[in-house]
Amino acid sequence: MRIVASLEEISAQYDALFVDVWGCVHDGIHPIAGAPEALAAYRARGGRVILVTNAPRPRHSVAEQLDRIGVTRDAWDDIATSGDSARVAMFTGAIGTRVWHLGHPQVDASFFVPPSVLDDPVAIERVELELAEGIACTGPFDPLADPEVLRPQLLSAKVHGLKLLCANPDIVVDRGDVREWCAGAVARLYTQMGGESLYFGKPYPPIYDLARRRLAQVADVADGNILCVGDGVLTDARGAMGEDLDLLFVSGGLAAAETGTVHGGDPEPEMLAAFAAAEGIAPQYVIGTLR
Repeated sequence: MRIVASLEEISAQYDALFVDVWGCVHDGIHPIAGAPEALAAYRARGGRVILVTNAPRPRHSVAEQLDRIGVTRDAWDDIATSGDSARVAMFTGAIGTRVWHLGHPQVDASFFVPPSVLDDPVAIERVELELAEGIACTGPFDPLADPEVLRPQLLSAKVHGLKLLCANPDIVVDRGDVREWCAGAVARLYTQMGGESLYFGKPYPPIYDLARRRLAQVADVADGNILCVGDGVLTDARGAMGEDLDLLFVSGGLAAAETGTVHGGDPEPEMLAAFAAAEGIAPQYVIGTLR
């Protein structure tokens, strides 16, 4: 586990990057200082960048969000989202045709647009919980409220045997300085209650399969020449380990406090080692922030 000062220090040995977005490229409000520039410089040297995100929306929606935040398009080649993986499953009938949407009705409306990769998608009807055959969870109704407030609805869903499709396996995300709950926290609670949750983002294989397909459209790259970049232990680190891909762990994201990474600096080596051991991860490289 080697602490590095910059992406450029190690990037020459890789032909492509699978890069997490929230916490690595932006914080939900602003670009992470130096991150888009580092990715753009890597692409200028011939590397390919696929953004791999647990956003529960189609990739065009994520691209528009990046534009609004100020992440320039020269920082990436394509985007793979958990929302796209989950939409394919939903529109092939994984949770039935009558679906209760657990999430923001306007922000996540694009989740219910049939994906273009399907020739004959099933017709999905959004209904109230009592009429539903399954649940499409793009996040809690209130990202600041403890997911426990949803226990009554989830109990009813479990009693009726509804499957919960989780479009974003993240447990939490930091929007600026505010920590918010994600769909993964709801799915975790539902599973703990005895319900069945279906996952499609990191660390699960479907999103990596999608990322490889996106990459194959721009370059032929073997797995040994792909480097994952991410700040989530349960998502990015577990995903890279499961796919047998190298990992550059960004310690200044979700694990900033635990690793002693302060104000975009380097992690404190002893705290980092203790954190990695406790979490059971062994990234090849660690960096404070992507730069």
